[in-house]
Amino acid sequence: METELSKRLGVEHAIFGFTPFPAVAAAITRAGGFGVLGAVRYTAADELARELDWMQEHTDGKPYGLDVVMPARKVEGVTEADVEAMIPDGHRRFVRDTLAEHGVPELAEGEASGWRITGWMEDIARTQLDVAFDYPIKLLANALGSPPADVVRRAHDREVLVAALAGSARHARHHVDAGIDVVVAQGYEAGGHTGEIASMVLVPDVVDAVGPLPVLAAGGIGSGEQIAAGLALGAQGVWLGSIWLTTEEADLHSRALTRKLLAAGSGDTVRSRALTGKPARQLRTEWTDAWDDPSGPGALPMPLQGLLVAEALSRIQKYETGALLGTPVGQIVGRMNSERGVQAVFDDLTRGFERAIDRINRIAGRSTS
Repeated sequence: METELSKRLGVEHAIFGFTPFPAVAAAITRAGGFGVLGAVRYTAADELARELDWMQEHTDGKPYGLDVVMPARKVEGVTEADVEAMIPDGHRRFVRDTLAEHGVPELAEGEASGWRITGWMEDIARTQLDVAFDYPIKLLANALGSPPADVVRRAHDREVLVAALAGSARHARHHVDAGIDVVVAQGYEAGGHTGEIASMVLVPDVVDAVGPLPVLAAGGIGSGEQIAAGLALGAQGVWLGSIWLTTEEADLHSRALTRKLLAAGSGDTVRSRALTGKPARQLRTEWTDAWDDPSGPGALPMPLQGLLVAEALSRIQKYETGALLGTPVGQIVGRMNSERGVQAVFDDLTRGFERAIDRINRIAGRSTS
């Protein structure tokens, strides 16, 4: 499953695996793919350094990358406290009432509320880059479009490729103008932030728009046959995220959440603003229903919504409040019906790819011997 891009990066299979879990990212790399560690939750530089030290020790010298979240343009002089002050009291009351309705306990006094949206602020992302560029990462991906021009130059000075996600051909062309090396064409089916164009339409549109720049197909991909389809559409690899959530190496900290993922079908997700303020595909729950209900206050824009719900989500996860418990995940969740190791997932992907190629060869009248 080699392409020009995978050869350039020195990986056996053109499978790029995005994950917030170092153990999963390292296992993807060891299996012959390209593991990409999501950095957004590491708001302290020493935390990220520890994880990258661990990656160095567990990737057998094979390549891996890092995914950060930073805007192309910075709003000067705005602090987290300034943003917090913009949150209306009515929205805070809505959060309290929803949690009380479902009997979600308070956190213990002095207990940290867990993940905060601060990982989405540019200052944090730049701190992450200061750490990351001390390690031999081969790819830097940005989930909020093209990173600032100085970050692109800094990566290129270190011979690090830069990737950016796009939900339309127009977005992809902006990436080309910004000097991006790889465009991830992420379709509507994907988990997390997505646009409104499905992968089957989006991938060839982006390939035509940015060629010969390499494109990775993303969104709704979880089998080798789908990988073959992405490559047939002109992509030079695939970008997989959701499929790793139910692997044995993943650390969701919640058996209840893992059970919900394993039981969910492809129709059990929703594209909602409830998590961050931007449309993001996630499990449909009574939490997303509450925020999407026209009678409610509606989600705030990013980053206000993320700051508003951070503590609430920590409480829901800690106490495993089933009706509210969810996570970003794509429509491929319907195929995620067993816990397996990353290597087992890889074996299935490569076997499925071989089956698809054999099938096409037979249709084309070519020998598969």
